[in-house]
Amino acid sequence: MTSVYNEEGKNIPCTVIEAGPCAVTQIKTVDHDGYDAVQLGFEEKKEKHTTRAMGGHFKKAGITPRKKLAEFTGFGDSVKLGDVLTVDLFNDDTWLDVRGVSKGKGFQGVVKRYNFHGVGDATHGQHNRLRAPGSLGASSYPSRVFKGMRMAGRTGGKQVMAISLRVIKLIPEENLLLVKGSVPGPNGSYLIITK
Repeated sequence: MTSVYNEEGKNIPCTVIEAGPCAVTQIKTVDHDGYDAVQLGFEEKKEKHTTRAMGGHFKKAGITPRKKLAEFTGFGDSVKLGDVLTVDLFNDDTWLDVRGVSKGKGFQGVVKRYNFHGVGDATHGQHNRLRAPGSLGASSYPSRVFKGMRMAGRTGGKQVMAISLRVIKLIPEENLLLVKGSVPGPNGSYLIITK
């Protein structure tokens, strides 16, 4: 993340995303695959780190092997196999949805995971219950803990979508995209950007 100044002189927090170049590795059709989609590959990788099957897949498209593959709909007939898409696909002042895997925080208690306030107060003889979840439910009925009960557990590491992020600036020479606000995941993670 960083920040930029707009025309009015306001400091806007934004995230810098490298959005390309992405090569078209496969075009799926209703006749052959049952649905319409375009498969894009991002970030080149060495041939020795590619399986023979995937090597053939990339060779058919006439491109070098890619690390990350993702499918997108809505391209129609505007792209062909082997085409390279850059950040020029977007333009200034459009709105995007950004999907990614959120930062994993490991096994956490209910205070960090669900913003519980803990049990009672620090006074009245409480010495070890400040961050505990408290009561979980009734007694003889239902005699169990309901599914979905908010309890301690692994936090983060889930698919998250940040919706309606505004494009602030494009830097086409370096395929960089500046969007207002934050996006899910740590630095260097992969994202799926949709209009």
